[in-house]
Amino acid sequence: MNEAGRAGLTARIVQRSHLLARAFRLVWESAPGWTLLGLGLVVLQGVLPLVSLYLLKLVVDALTLAVQGSQPSASASPVLVILAVAGGVALLEVLARSGAAFISEAQTETVTDHLSDLIHRQSVSLDLSYYEDPRYYDMLHRAKEEAGWRPTYMVNSMFQTAQGGLSLVTLAGLLLSLNWGVAVVLVCASVPSALLRLRYANRLYRWHRTRTHLERRSWYIHTLLTEGQYAKEIRLFDLAGALAGRFRELRERLRTERLGIARDRSVVDSAAQGGATVAAFATYAFLAYRTVQGAVTLGGFVLYFQAFQRGQAWMRDVLNNLAALYEGSLFLGDLFDFLDLKPAVAPQAAVAAAEAPLDGAIVFDKVSYTYPGSSRKALDQVSFSIRPGEHVALVGENGSGKTTVVKLLCGLYDPAEGRITIDGIDLADYDPSSLRRRIAVMFQDYARYQLTARENIGFGDLAAIDDLRRVSTAAGRAGADTVIEALPSRYETTLGRWFEDGVELSAGDWQRVALARAFVREDARIVLLDEPT
Repeated sequence: MNEAGRAGLTARIVQRSHLLARAFRLVWESAPGWTLLGLGLVVLQGVLPLVSLYLLKLVVDALTLAVQGSQPSASASPVLVILAVAGGVALLEVLARSGAAFISEAQTETVTDHLSDLIHRQSVSLDLSYYEDPRYYDMLHRAKEEAGWRPTYMVNSMFQTAQGGLSLVTLAGLLLSLNWGVAVVLVCASVPSALLRLRYANRLYRWHRTRTHLERRSWYIHTLLTEGQYAKEIRLFDLAGALAGRFRELRERLRTERLGIARDRSVVDSAAQGGATVAAFATYAFLAYRTVQGAVTLGGFVLYFQAFQRGQAWMRDVLNNLAALYEGSLFLGDLFDFLDLKPAVAPQAAVAAAEAPLDGAIVFDKVSYTYPGSSRKALDQVSFSIRPGEHVALVGENGSGKTTVVKLLCGLYDPAEGRITIDGIDLADYDPSSLRRRIAVMFQDYARYQLTARENIGFGDLAAIDDLRRVSTAAGRAGADTVIEALPSRYETTLGRWFEDGVELSAGDWQRVALARAFVREDARIVLLDEPT
């Protein structure tokens, strides 16, 4: 390997080590108690199998002496004592396995919930420009796929590697006392399979990265066929057959490619496992020969036979777990790439909007904006001003940039060129959260929350969500009060059909509820209505 190759390998090892350390920190932060218990059981489960092996040797040797002795009944007592101890150890192993399974499940649930919180926080912290970029959706899809299980799986792999390694260290002394060649055979028989797994982990990861867009497209079609918002048109235009056909084609393509990778891996792995099996039985023959020569007792033969058999399994598990850690680090990088994204809209001086009166003019000064991935400017050198107290309507064709103006004024995007000021202060200098709390807005693609009418309106100002007076006043201003008063449980009625006892509203009534959500924000100094008619 040349200098560049060695440097690249070192960089990859450092990167994977960093990812493993970050995964462990994430799991530790999520569930420190469960992690400590898991580590304790790792030590216990690493030692107990070797104790069982040694007790098995003692039982066989004691039985041999008892059978060969002049008083077999008297010689049986030591055997029974050893068997009792062995039974206790076996029972402890059962309890340790059950405890480890429970701890693993508890840890997985806790870490999954913690990661969901992290993904939620990261999603809402990013500005809207990310949602205009299909690469963001690919990254989000991969992050959500990995978040539910990959970090815990990797930590469990680390635990199992440590457990197997602890057992192997102790076992190595036993095998070396028999013959150093047996220990070498044990290692050599297990390494090829692990190396093959590393090779195919890279191949699977590269395939996964290049096929994320197809995965997302297939599940989008699945959503079209199963979600209520598309149900009317799917039936009216008879789209079910065509869409289902597209879904099957995509899934068949993805399945065929993935199974092809699995098939290739299975073929070469079978060859590696076959070689390991031949090596194992050659070792057993050597052990039998040494026993016949009298160099090893019958109990020793059973001990070495079991030790090699278990050692081969432990060695294979350790190497496979190391390969799993490498594979996991590849995929876990996608999750951390998402969590490391930074908002593009960042306040410079962070003027708190609550401290500014927002009583001055709103000025757009030669503002231009182009959406990510587009070559057409949504706004091009747009300039206008709105004086305090004015009611202004922006009129234009679809796609002329009216909604873009609203989004820029809310601080959801930064202008590509020009500047927007309120009270003479550049919008980029305001703290975005503080500014948005002083703006009431209803977008043309307003949200329909499948929650109560009170919550649907109260979401406009969380301080008012339990204040029925403010909620009902806002509903009255928007003309939604008569609609809500006619519902079965009035403001406590769940809107939409996603949940039990929900009531669906007409499109116009949903719009009135959305308008009330804007009006409930009593401290708003700016009201923006995007196509409210």
